[in-house]
Amino acid sequence: MGVVNLARVDERLIHGQVMVTLSKRNNVNSIFVVDDVVAKDKFMKDLYKSAGSRTGQKTIVMTLDKCKYYWDEFEFKEYSAILIAKTVSTMYELVKYGVPMKELNVGGIAQKNAENDIFVTKSVYLNKEDALKLKELNEDYGVEDIYFQATPSSTKTSLKDVLAKFDL
Repeated sequence: MGVVNLARVDERLIHGQVMVTLSKRNNVNSIFVVDDVVAKDKFMKDLYKSAGSRTGQKTIVMTLDKCKYYWDEFEFKEYSAILIAKTVSTMYELVKYGVPMKELNVGGIAQKNAENDIFVTKSVYLNKEDALKLKELNEDYGVEDIYFQATPSSTKTSLKDVLAKFDL
């Protein structure tokens, strides 16, 4: 059975030294990119696979449904993976579906709605809906370590500190 060593939410998906450092630090042999738009666009899919391969890791780009299928049918084989998606909602859906993960790093989410999105850390804007999803993942689904950190060298901000910004 495979394992998700690190789950990460980052709208940039695979980029620069961040993935190289994270893949080495987390002792992984693969990167799973879960994004419906990227997985359905051959050019973008090939681009991300190429970027991921520069880390020395096998990179698999798949839709959300394909990721669920891959878990159901193969339990991620023998991969030790970083699972990366652009949104909190994607991670929330995967965990609720049954994909196990203990550590979730929220690395980069841009502001989309100035009225609803709160600047919570240097590189993350979050709305209350996503904050509640993260709280639920932590409290009800066993995602023990949820934190906010743009790059491996930047300061970590805890879920507790972020939830306080929403009075949760």
